[in-house]
Amino acid sequence: MSTMNAKASSGGEEEASGMRSETLGESDCWGEVKRGQMILVAYLIATLELTFLFMQMGVMPYLAKSVGLDSVGFGYLQTTFGVLQLVGGPIFGRFADQFGTRAALIISCVSGSAFFLLMSISTSIALLFLSRLPALFMHGLPGAQKVITDLTTPSQRADALGKLGLCFGIGIIIGSALGGVLSTKFGIFVPTYVGLVGNLINTMIVMVWIPLQAKPKSDHRVMEHSNMFSIREILRLMKFPGVMEVFIVKVFAGLPIGFFLIMFSVICMDFFGLEAVESGYLMSYFGVLQMVVQGLVVGKLTNHCTERTLLRLSVFVFASVGLGMALMRTVWHYCIIAVPLVFAFSTLGTITDSILTKAVPSSDTGTMLGICASVQPLTRTVGPTIGGVLYKQFGVSSFGYLQLIVNIGLFVYLLKSKIPLREMKNQ
Repeated sequence: MSTMNAKASSGGEEEASGMRSETLGESDCWGEVKRGQMILVAYLIATLELTFLFMQMGVMPYLAKSVGLDSVGFGYLQTTFGVLQLVGGPIFGRFADQFGTRAALIISCVSGSAFFLLMSISTSIALLFLSRLPALFMHGLPGAQKVITDLTTPSQRADALGKLGLCFGIGIIIGSALGGVLSTKFGIFVPTYVGLVGNLINTMIVMVWIPLQAKPKSDHRVMEHSNMFSIREILRLMKFPGVMEVFIVKVFAGLPIGFFLIMFSVICMDFFGLEAVESGYLMSYFGVLQMVVQGLVVGKLTNHCTERTLLRLSVFVFASVGLGMALMRTVWHYCIIAVPLVFAFSTLGTITDSILTKAVPSSDTGTMLGICASVQPLTRTVGPTIGGVLYKQFGVSSFGYLQLIVNIGLFVYLLKSKIPLREMKNQ
């Protein structure tokens, strides 16, 4: 009798153990589904934010002209936007690390709503400059990167971050076209109303779909006593092995091309002799390339190559692009050069973001992404002045020669240096 009871008991325990294992498997599967859904939502949030951002970029010159702002004043307006984004990037990242990605994304979307609300009532130069102020906290793309970083393993990260290029391309194409159509057919302020409503919708999406804390519990670290505005805390991340070296490559590899792109509208008009509509087609072509390369090509490469190899490859291609730009004479030459240009930009941005977030503790990934997000605002801040001087004094070829020289130097540096990287490929 006791033997039968023991057997029954043993059978019951095995059955219960099997049920627990099955339940855990289902739980893990459900967790994967939830993580996949949140990553898709992050892509949607980034796409909407970038669409509205490019929409206002297309409308802003006409809005500035309507309030009596000349070209010099418009340059100051753009510089103001760049400085605010430059300063706000690391602060946004620190906020996300301390209070969660959801809270940071809500602030970003609400700031976007305030940005477009102030634009919609900008009937004077003072109000137009005031409308730039919320840009300090408008960082939806780094927020989406933070969600993806929290929800992916290090080996999956480069591929997942690379797919944000699809969002960027969609934002360029739809945003530029939408801004032009709405302002032409319905009035200069209509795109600002669309941007206002769109950011409110984005806020609701964040509140419904993004959890209070997407990061796994084991990755949390107590940070209550650290100052969110501390420059020392932000610079502390640069002391981790390999961070400063990779960040220097990230900043300088694409800087000359960044100056060229800032002057692109002027170059299209003066050097290529294009009309406004034709310049729009060229931007759409650039956007499609961005979608294809960063959304599809970069992800495939991360499956087969280490990040060190891709970092060196992107810098080498950048140097080749510089040579091509130095010899460029027609818009058709640019269309050919744009293919390796987009590849190098996309690969460098994705790989450096992936490397840098792996090099710091998981509790500091938001701050690191915020610092990375400050690279483009830095270019927009100093670019108009430096780019203007290069173009007026030395011509379009000067951008190419500078790009070639800088990236040859960086390529040699990467070959000789032993930057500590976590060499891993996607499985």
